[in-house]
Amino acid sequence: MARYTGPVCRLCRREGAKLYLKGDKCYGDKCAFTKRAYAPGQHGQGRKKVSEYGLQLREKQKARRIYGILEGQFRKYFDRAERTKGITGENLLVLLERRLDNAVFRMGFAASRNQARQLVRHGLMTVNGRRVNIPSFQVRVGDVVAVHETSMESPIIKMMIETYGSKTVPAWVEDVTVTPEAVSAKVARFPSREEIDCPIVEHLIVELYSR
Repeated sequence: MARYTGPVCRLCRREGAKLYLKGDKCYGDKCAFTKRAYAPGQHGQGRKKVSEYGLQLREKQKARRIYGILEGQFRKYFDRAERTKGITGENLLVLLERRLDNAVFRMGFAASRNQARQLVRHGLMTVNGRRVNIPSFQVRVGDVVAVHETSMESPIIKMMIETYGSKTVPAWVEDVTVTPEAVSAKVARFPSREEIDCPIVEHLIVELYSR
């Protein structure tokens, strides 16, 4: 699956908000957005007026970049959210949160969604005991996400275990186990809109695709 491979700090500056794409670096003094909180490029500091369409487009781009997906796949998520009973914008965010790479990140098993995607793609993660290497895999209520037993010696997993005490796990995740012998967590339910802390105004995305 294609993905963006360019400089990610540039994305935060373009959206005018911290998207926390580089894990712990985003919280420190080395964060590029903290140093230069304006759009990249020659005219980045001169951009002022934004149209209604521009606001809607930026919100869609922000959501895409937070979850690390390209336009075609994002449109498929929107179409599915629109067909699902309920509020389209909230349905969209829940579908994005249910991605396996996002679930691994939310459970605290990775420092960022990019790192979580890497763990999944490299076959380090399992769902209900079976290896799953598809980042877009949709987790369901009751699914147990875990590190495969043969991957417990991975340097990334060992580092995660050592620093796990500082992680905050959302309420829709339960039965979290993080020990040198096993790492796992269970999806207790789907997240509510209030529990999705991404800085996204979803109704602007709905308005954009409804044009």
